Amino acid sequence: MQLQGKALRVTIYIGESDRYQGKALYMALLQFLKQEGASGATVVRGLAGFGARSRIHTATIVDLSTDLPIRVEWVDQAEVMDRLLPQVRQMVDDGLITVEEVDVLQYAPGRQPDPLAQPVQDVMRTEVVTVVPNTSVAAIVTLLLQRGYRSLPVVDDNGRPQGIITDGDLLNRAGLSARLDLQAELSAVEWQQQLAELRAQDVTAVSLMTSPLITIPTTAPLRQAVQVMTEHDLKRLPVVDGNGRLAGWISRVDILRTVEYHQPAAEVEPESLVAGATIRELMYRDVPTVSSQTRLEEIVRALEHNRRRRAVVVDDNQHVLGIITDGDLLRRSQQEAHPGLLDRLRRLVTGQPAVASSPLLNAAETAADLMTSPVITIPVTASFAAALRLMVQHGVKRLPVVDGDGRLLGLLGRASLLRSLIDET
Repeated sequence: MQLQGKALRVTIYIGESDRYQGKALYMALLQFLKQEGASGATVVRGLAGFGARSRIHTATIVDLSTDLPIRVEWVDQAEVMDRLLPQVRQMVDDGLITVEEVDVLQYAPGRQPDPLAQPVQDVMRTEVVTVVPNTSVAAIVTLLLQRGYRSLPVVDDNGRPQGIITDGDLLNRAGLSARLDLQAELSAVEWQQQLAELRAQDVTAVSLMTSPLITIPTTAPLRQAVQVMTEHDLKRLPVVDGNGRLAGWISRVDILRTVEYHQPAAEVEPESLVAGATIRELMYRDVPTVSSQTRLEEIVRALEHNRRRRAVVVDDNQHVLGIITDGDLLRRSQQEAHPGLLDRLRRLVTGQPAVASSPLLNAAETAADLMTSPVITIPVTASFAAALRLMVQHGVKRLPVVDGDGRLLGLLGRASLLRSLIDET
């Protein structure tokens, strides 16, 4: 089970004499959390304290209290907290419950000589938000665009995966992209109307999902998951149990963390979403750039320095010539199997600090050899709808923003664009 990076810590303050259904409350809480698949919890017995009733309880020899303070600490993923906290609150009748964000540096059962030999179920994430085939498009819009889930597995009544829905599926198959094609310029009010119409459609998950879905068994070794992801160019895989029911997710980052957990790294957080009413306000300005003659080593350094995992290739006048991502390097570089390059790209993906440059990356390849070109750009004066339409038509998540003369100004991300449009509704 994966638990690294951002997580939540719940702290529950109760008394030793507190009971729940005939047993000590702290033991009832531990048993409930374990039964429901929580990551772990710890009980600490205090020496003294007081709470809402303002009575001081101590553990002195003179006055040994039978109701000493108890602290239960529980760290888990936010999705697990959302599922279990309502019941925890029902169980704690007299006490204090706090929630705070923490950074988990390591959560692992112990090192193994061959981490890729362990089963997928030991590494997968078990909390998965799903929808059913008849889930309405309104609910899907809320989950994907407002609550920020990257993808939604569609499962049948028995929990067996039928397909998957991403925000790209939503835009392409719910008719939104077609309407954007007809109306190049949409105001905020018109966009709200479009979303209202989208939510009102008699469209369900079954008509939006991508199917069939590639899955991996819980008992399969991690090595097999790596092979499947590589073969099909996937970032994550749904995991199914012996009966074909959805049991969890596993991603490339989860696997990299497992292999390198003795040197753990927090997953690169999604780019902080920028608010704004225009493309100029929404775009990221700190975009790494390289020239067409920039060598491989300098390109990798540019990606490491900025962590956006892409660099824009420009000429001397800042006109956009192409774009290079970590995926471009793996697909096009003659060094694609070189351990030095693979290690640095792995560190880039997992958020680990860059290491000293490998002399073996002194390849003669240049940005002109590695870049994707031509590049779809968006004028800084364009509307949100025009930008979204380009992203949908060309299947891209980020657009270089240019001025009237085609010079690079910044980079527009689809997540920030969608969130800004949603926030106005």
